[in-house]
Amino acid sequence: MRRVFLIVLDSVGIGEMPDAAAFGDEGSNTLKAASRSKYFSMPNMEKLGLFHIDGVEIGEPKEAPLGAFARMTEASQGKDTTIGHWEIAGLISESPLPTYPNGFPEEVIKEFSEKTGRGVLCNRPYSGTEVIKDYGEEHMKTGDLIVYTSADSVFQVAAHEEIVSVEKLYEYCQTAREILVGKHGVGRVIARPFEGEPGDFRRTTRRHDFSLEPPGITMLDQLKESGREVLGVGKIYDIFAGKSVTDSVRTTGNPDGIDKTLQWMDRKFEGLCFVNLVDYDMLYGHRNDVDGYAKALTYFDSRLPEILEKLQEEDILMITADHGCDPSTASTDHSREYTPLVIYGKRIPAGKNFGTRDSFADIGATVVEYFDLEQKVAGKSLL
Repeated sequence: MRRVFLIVLDSVGIGEMPDAAAFGDEGSNTLKAASRSKYFSMPNMEKLGLFHIDGVEIGEPKEAPLGAFARMTEASQGKDTTIGHWEIAGLISESPLPTYPNGFPEEVIKEFSEKTGRGVLCNRPYSGTEVIKDYGEEHMKTGDLIVYTSADSVFQVAAHEEIVSVEKLYEYCQTAREILVGKHGVGRVIARPFEGEPGDFRRTTRRHDFSLEPPGITMLDQLKESGREVLGVGKIYDIFAGKSVTDSVRTTGNPDGIDKTLQWMDRKFEGLCFVNLVDYDMLYGHRNDVDGYAKALTYFDSRLPEILEKLQEEDILMITADHGCDPSTASTDHSREYTPLVIYGKRIPAGKNFGTRDSFADIGATVVEYFDLEQKVAGKSLL
């Protein structure tokens, strides 16, 4: 019974790509930035080969690695979560998704306001924590929705849970998703509920993403069509708009995501368990919190032995990332970086360095070949 456990450490990039300057990300290196913190410790990932990856210069690797490893290059034109995960799944995006550095056009905002029956506040790029600080009180007085974006292709809607119920906020975001198609087809519409009082507003864990459906074939499609299971942990269901996900579970953060993954490792299935651990990006990268980022990486590393212990004879563990988000730079946005790939399993050759790959899609191609399927996705299998 073959199973692949693919864990995405959201935003854990390992150094700028050659075209990083074109994205405003010259000098970014998320993992190295976190490694400078006194709270950083990843001995278990080091044993699997993380520090042996080309370009990763963190200390001196002490032992021969137990796993195989590679440095992954993003071939798609973007640096966001949606495009990164689609490429991991074997779908390369030749064109970037639309972004709105000056806010959304009037026709989009007008239609959204008319269909929700509520006014709109902000409508420009903004930090998610700052926007509720600056507009939260006005929102509570007027009931108008806080709409904002970022350097990524996102339409975000923030609302206080006592003013707009979470269910109603999701309904409004689904309305936005139906509006934002074609030339305005942003990667994600994101519900951002918050709570608290003026001066002490806090985002809650009931965020929900409404993504575009992938426009081409992914490894998820091929696995489902072949009768295998595709299990999504965390944001995976949202990122792929539910397409070809056979079962999923939401999480409240990295600890819960690891717990849910361990529970599903006890489940009998053949196929893929696709996991997104988002805290690195959401809580620490975007907030330029180097120590918080380091602590989150250290926490994952401390739980890794539990995951390794549950691997069965034919299981493969793959650990990667979808982009960077260097917490030490002035920018609070994602960064155009290489990502790591560490592979471990009883059938994986220890110490194998696959070098620098041309695309994240090599991961999807590898998964497809492992299940003996005809390759319909992009990328070159590592097998």
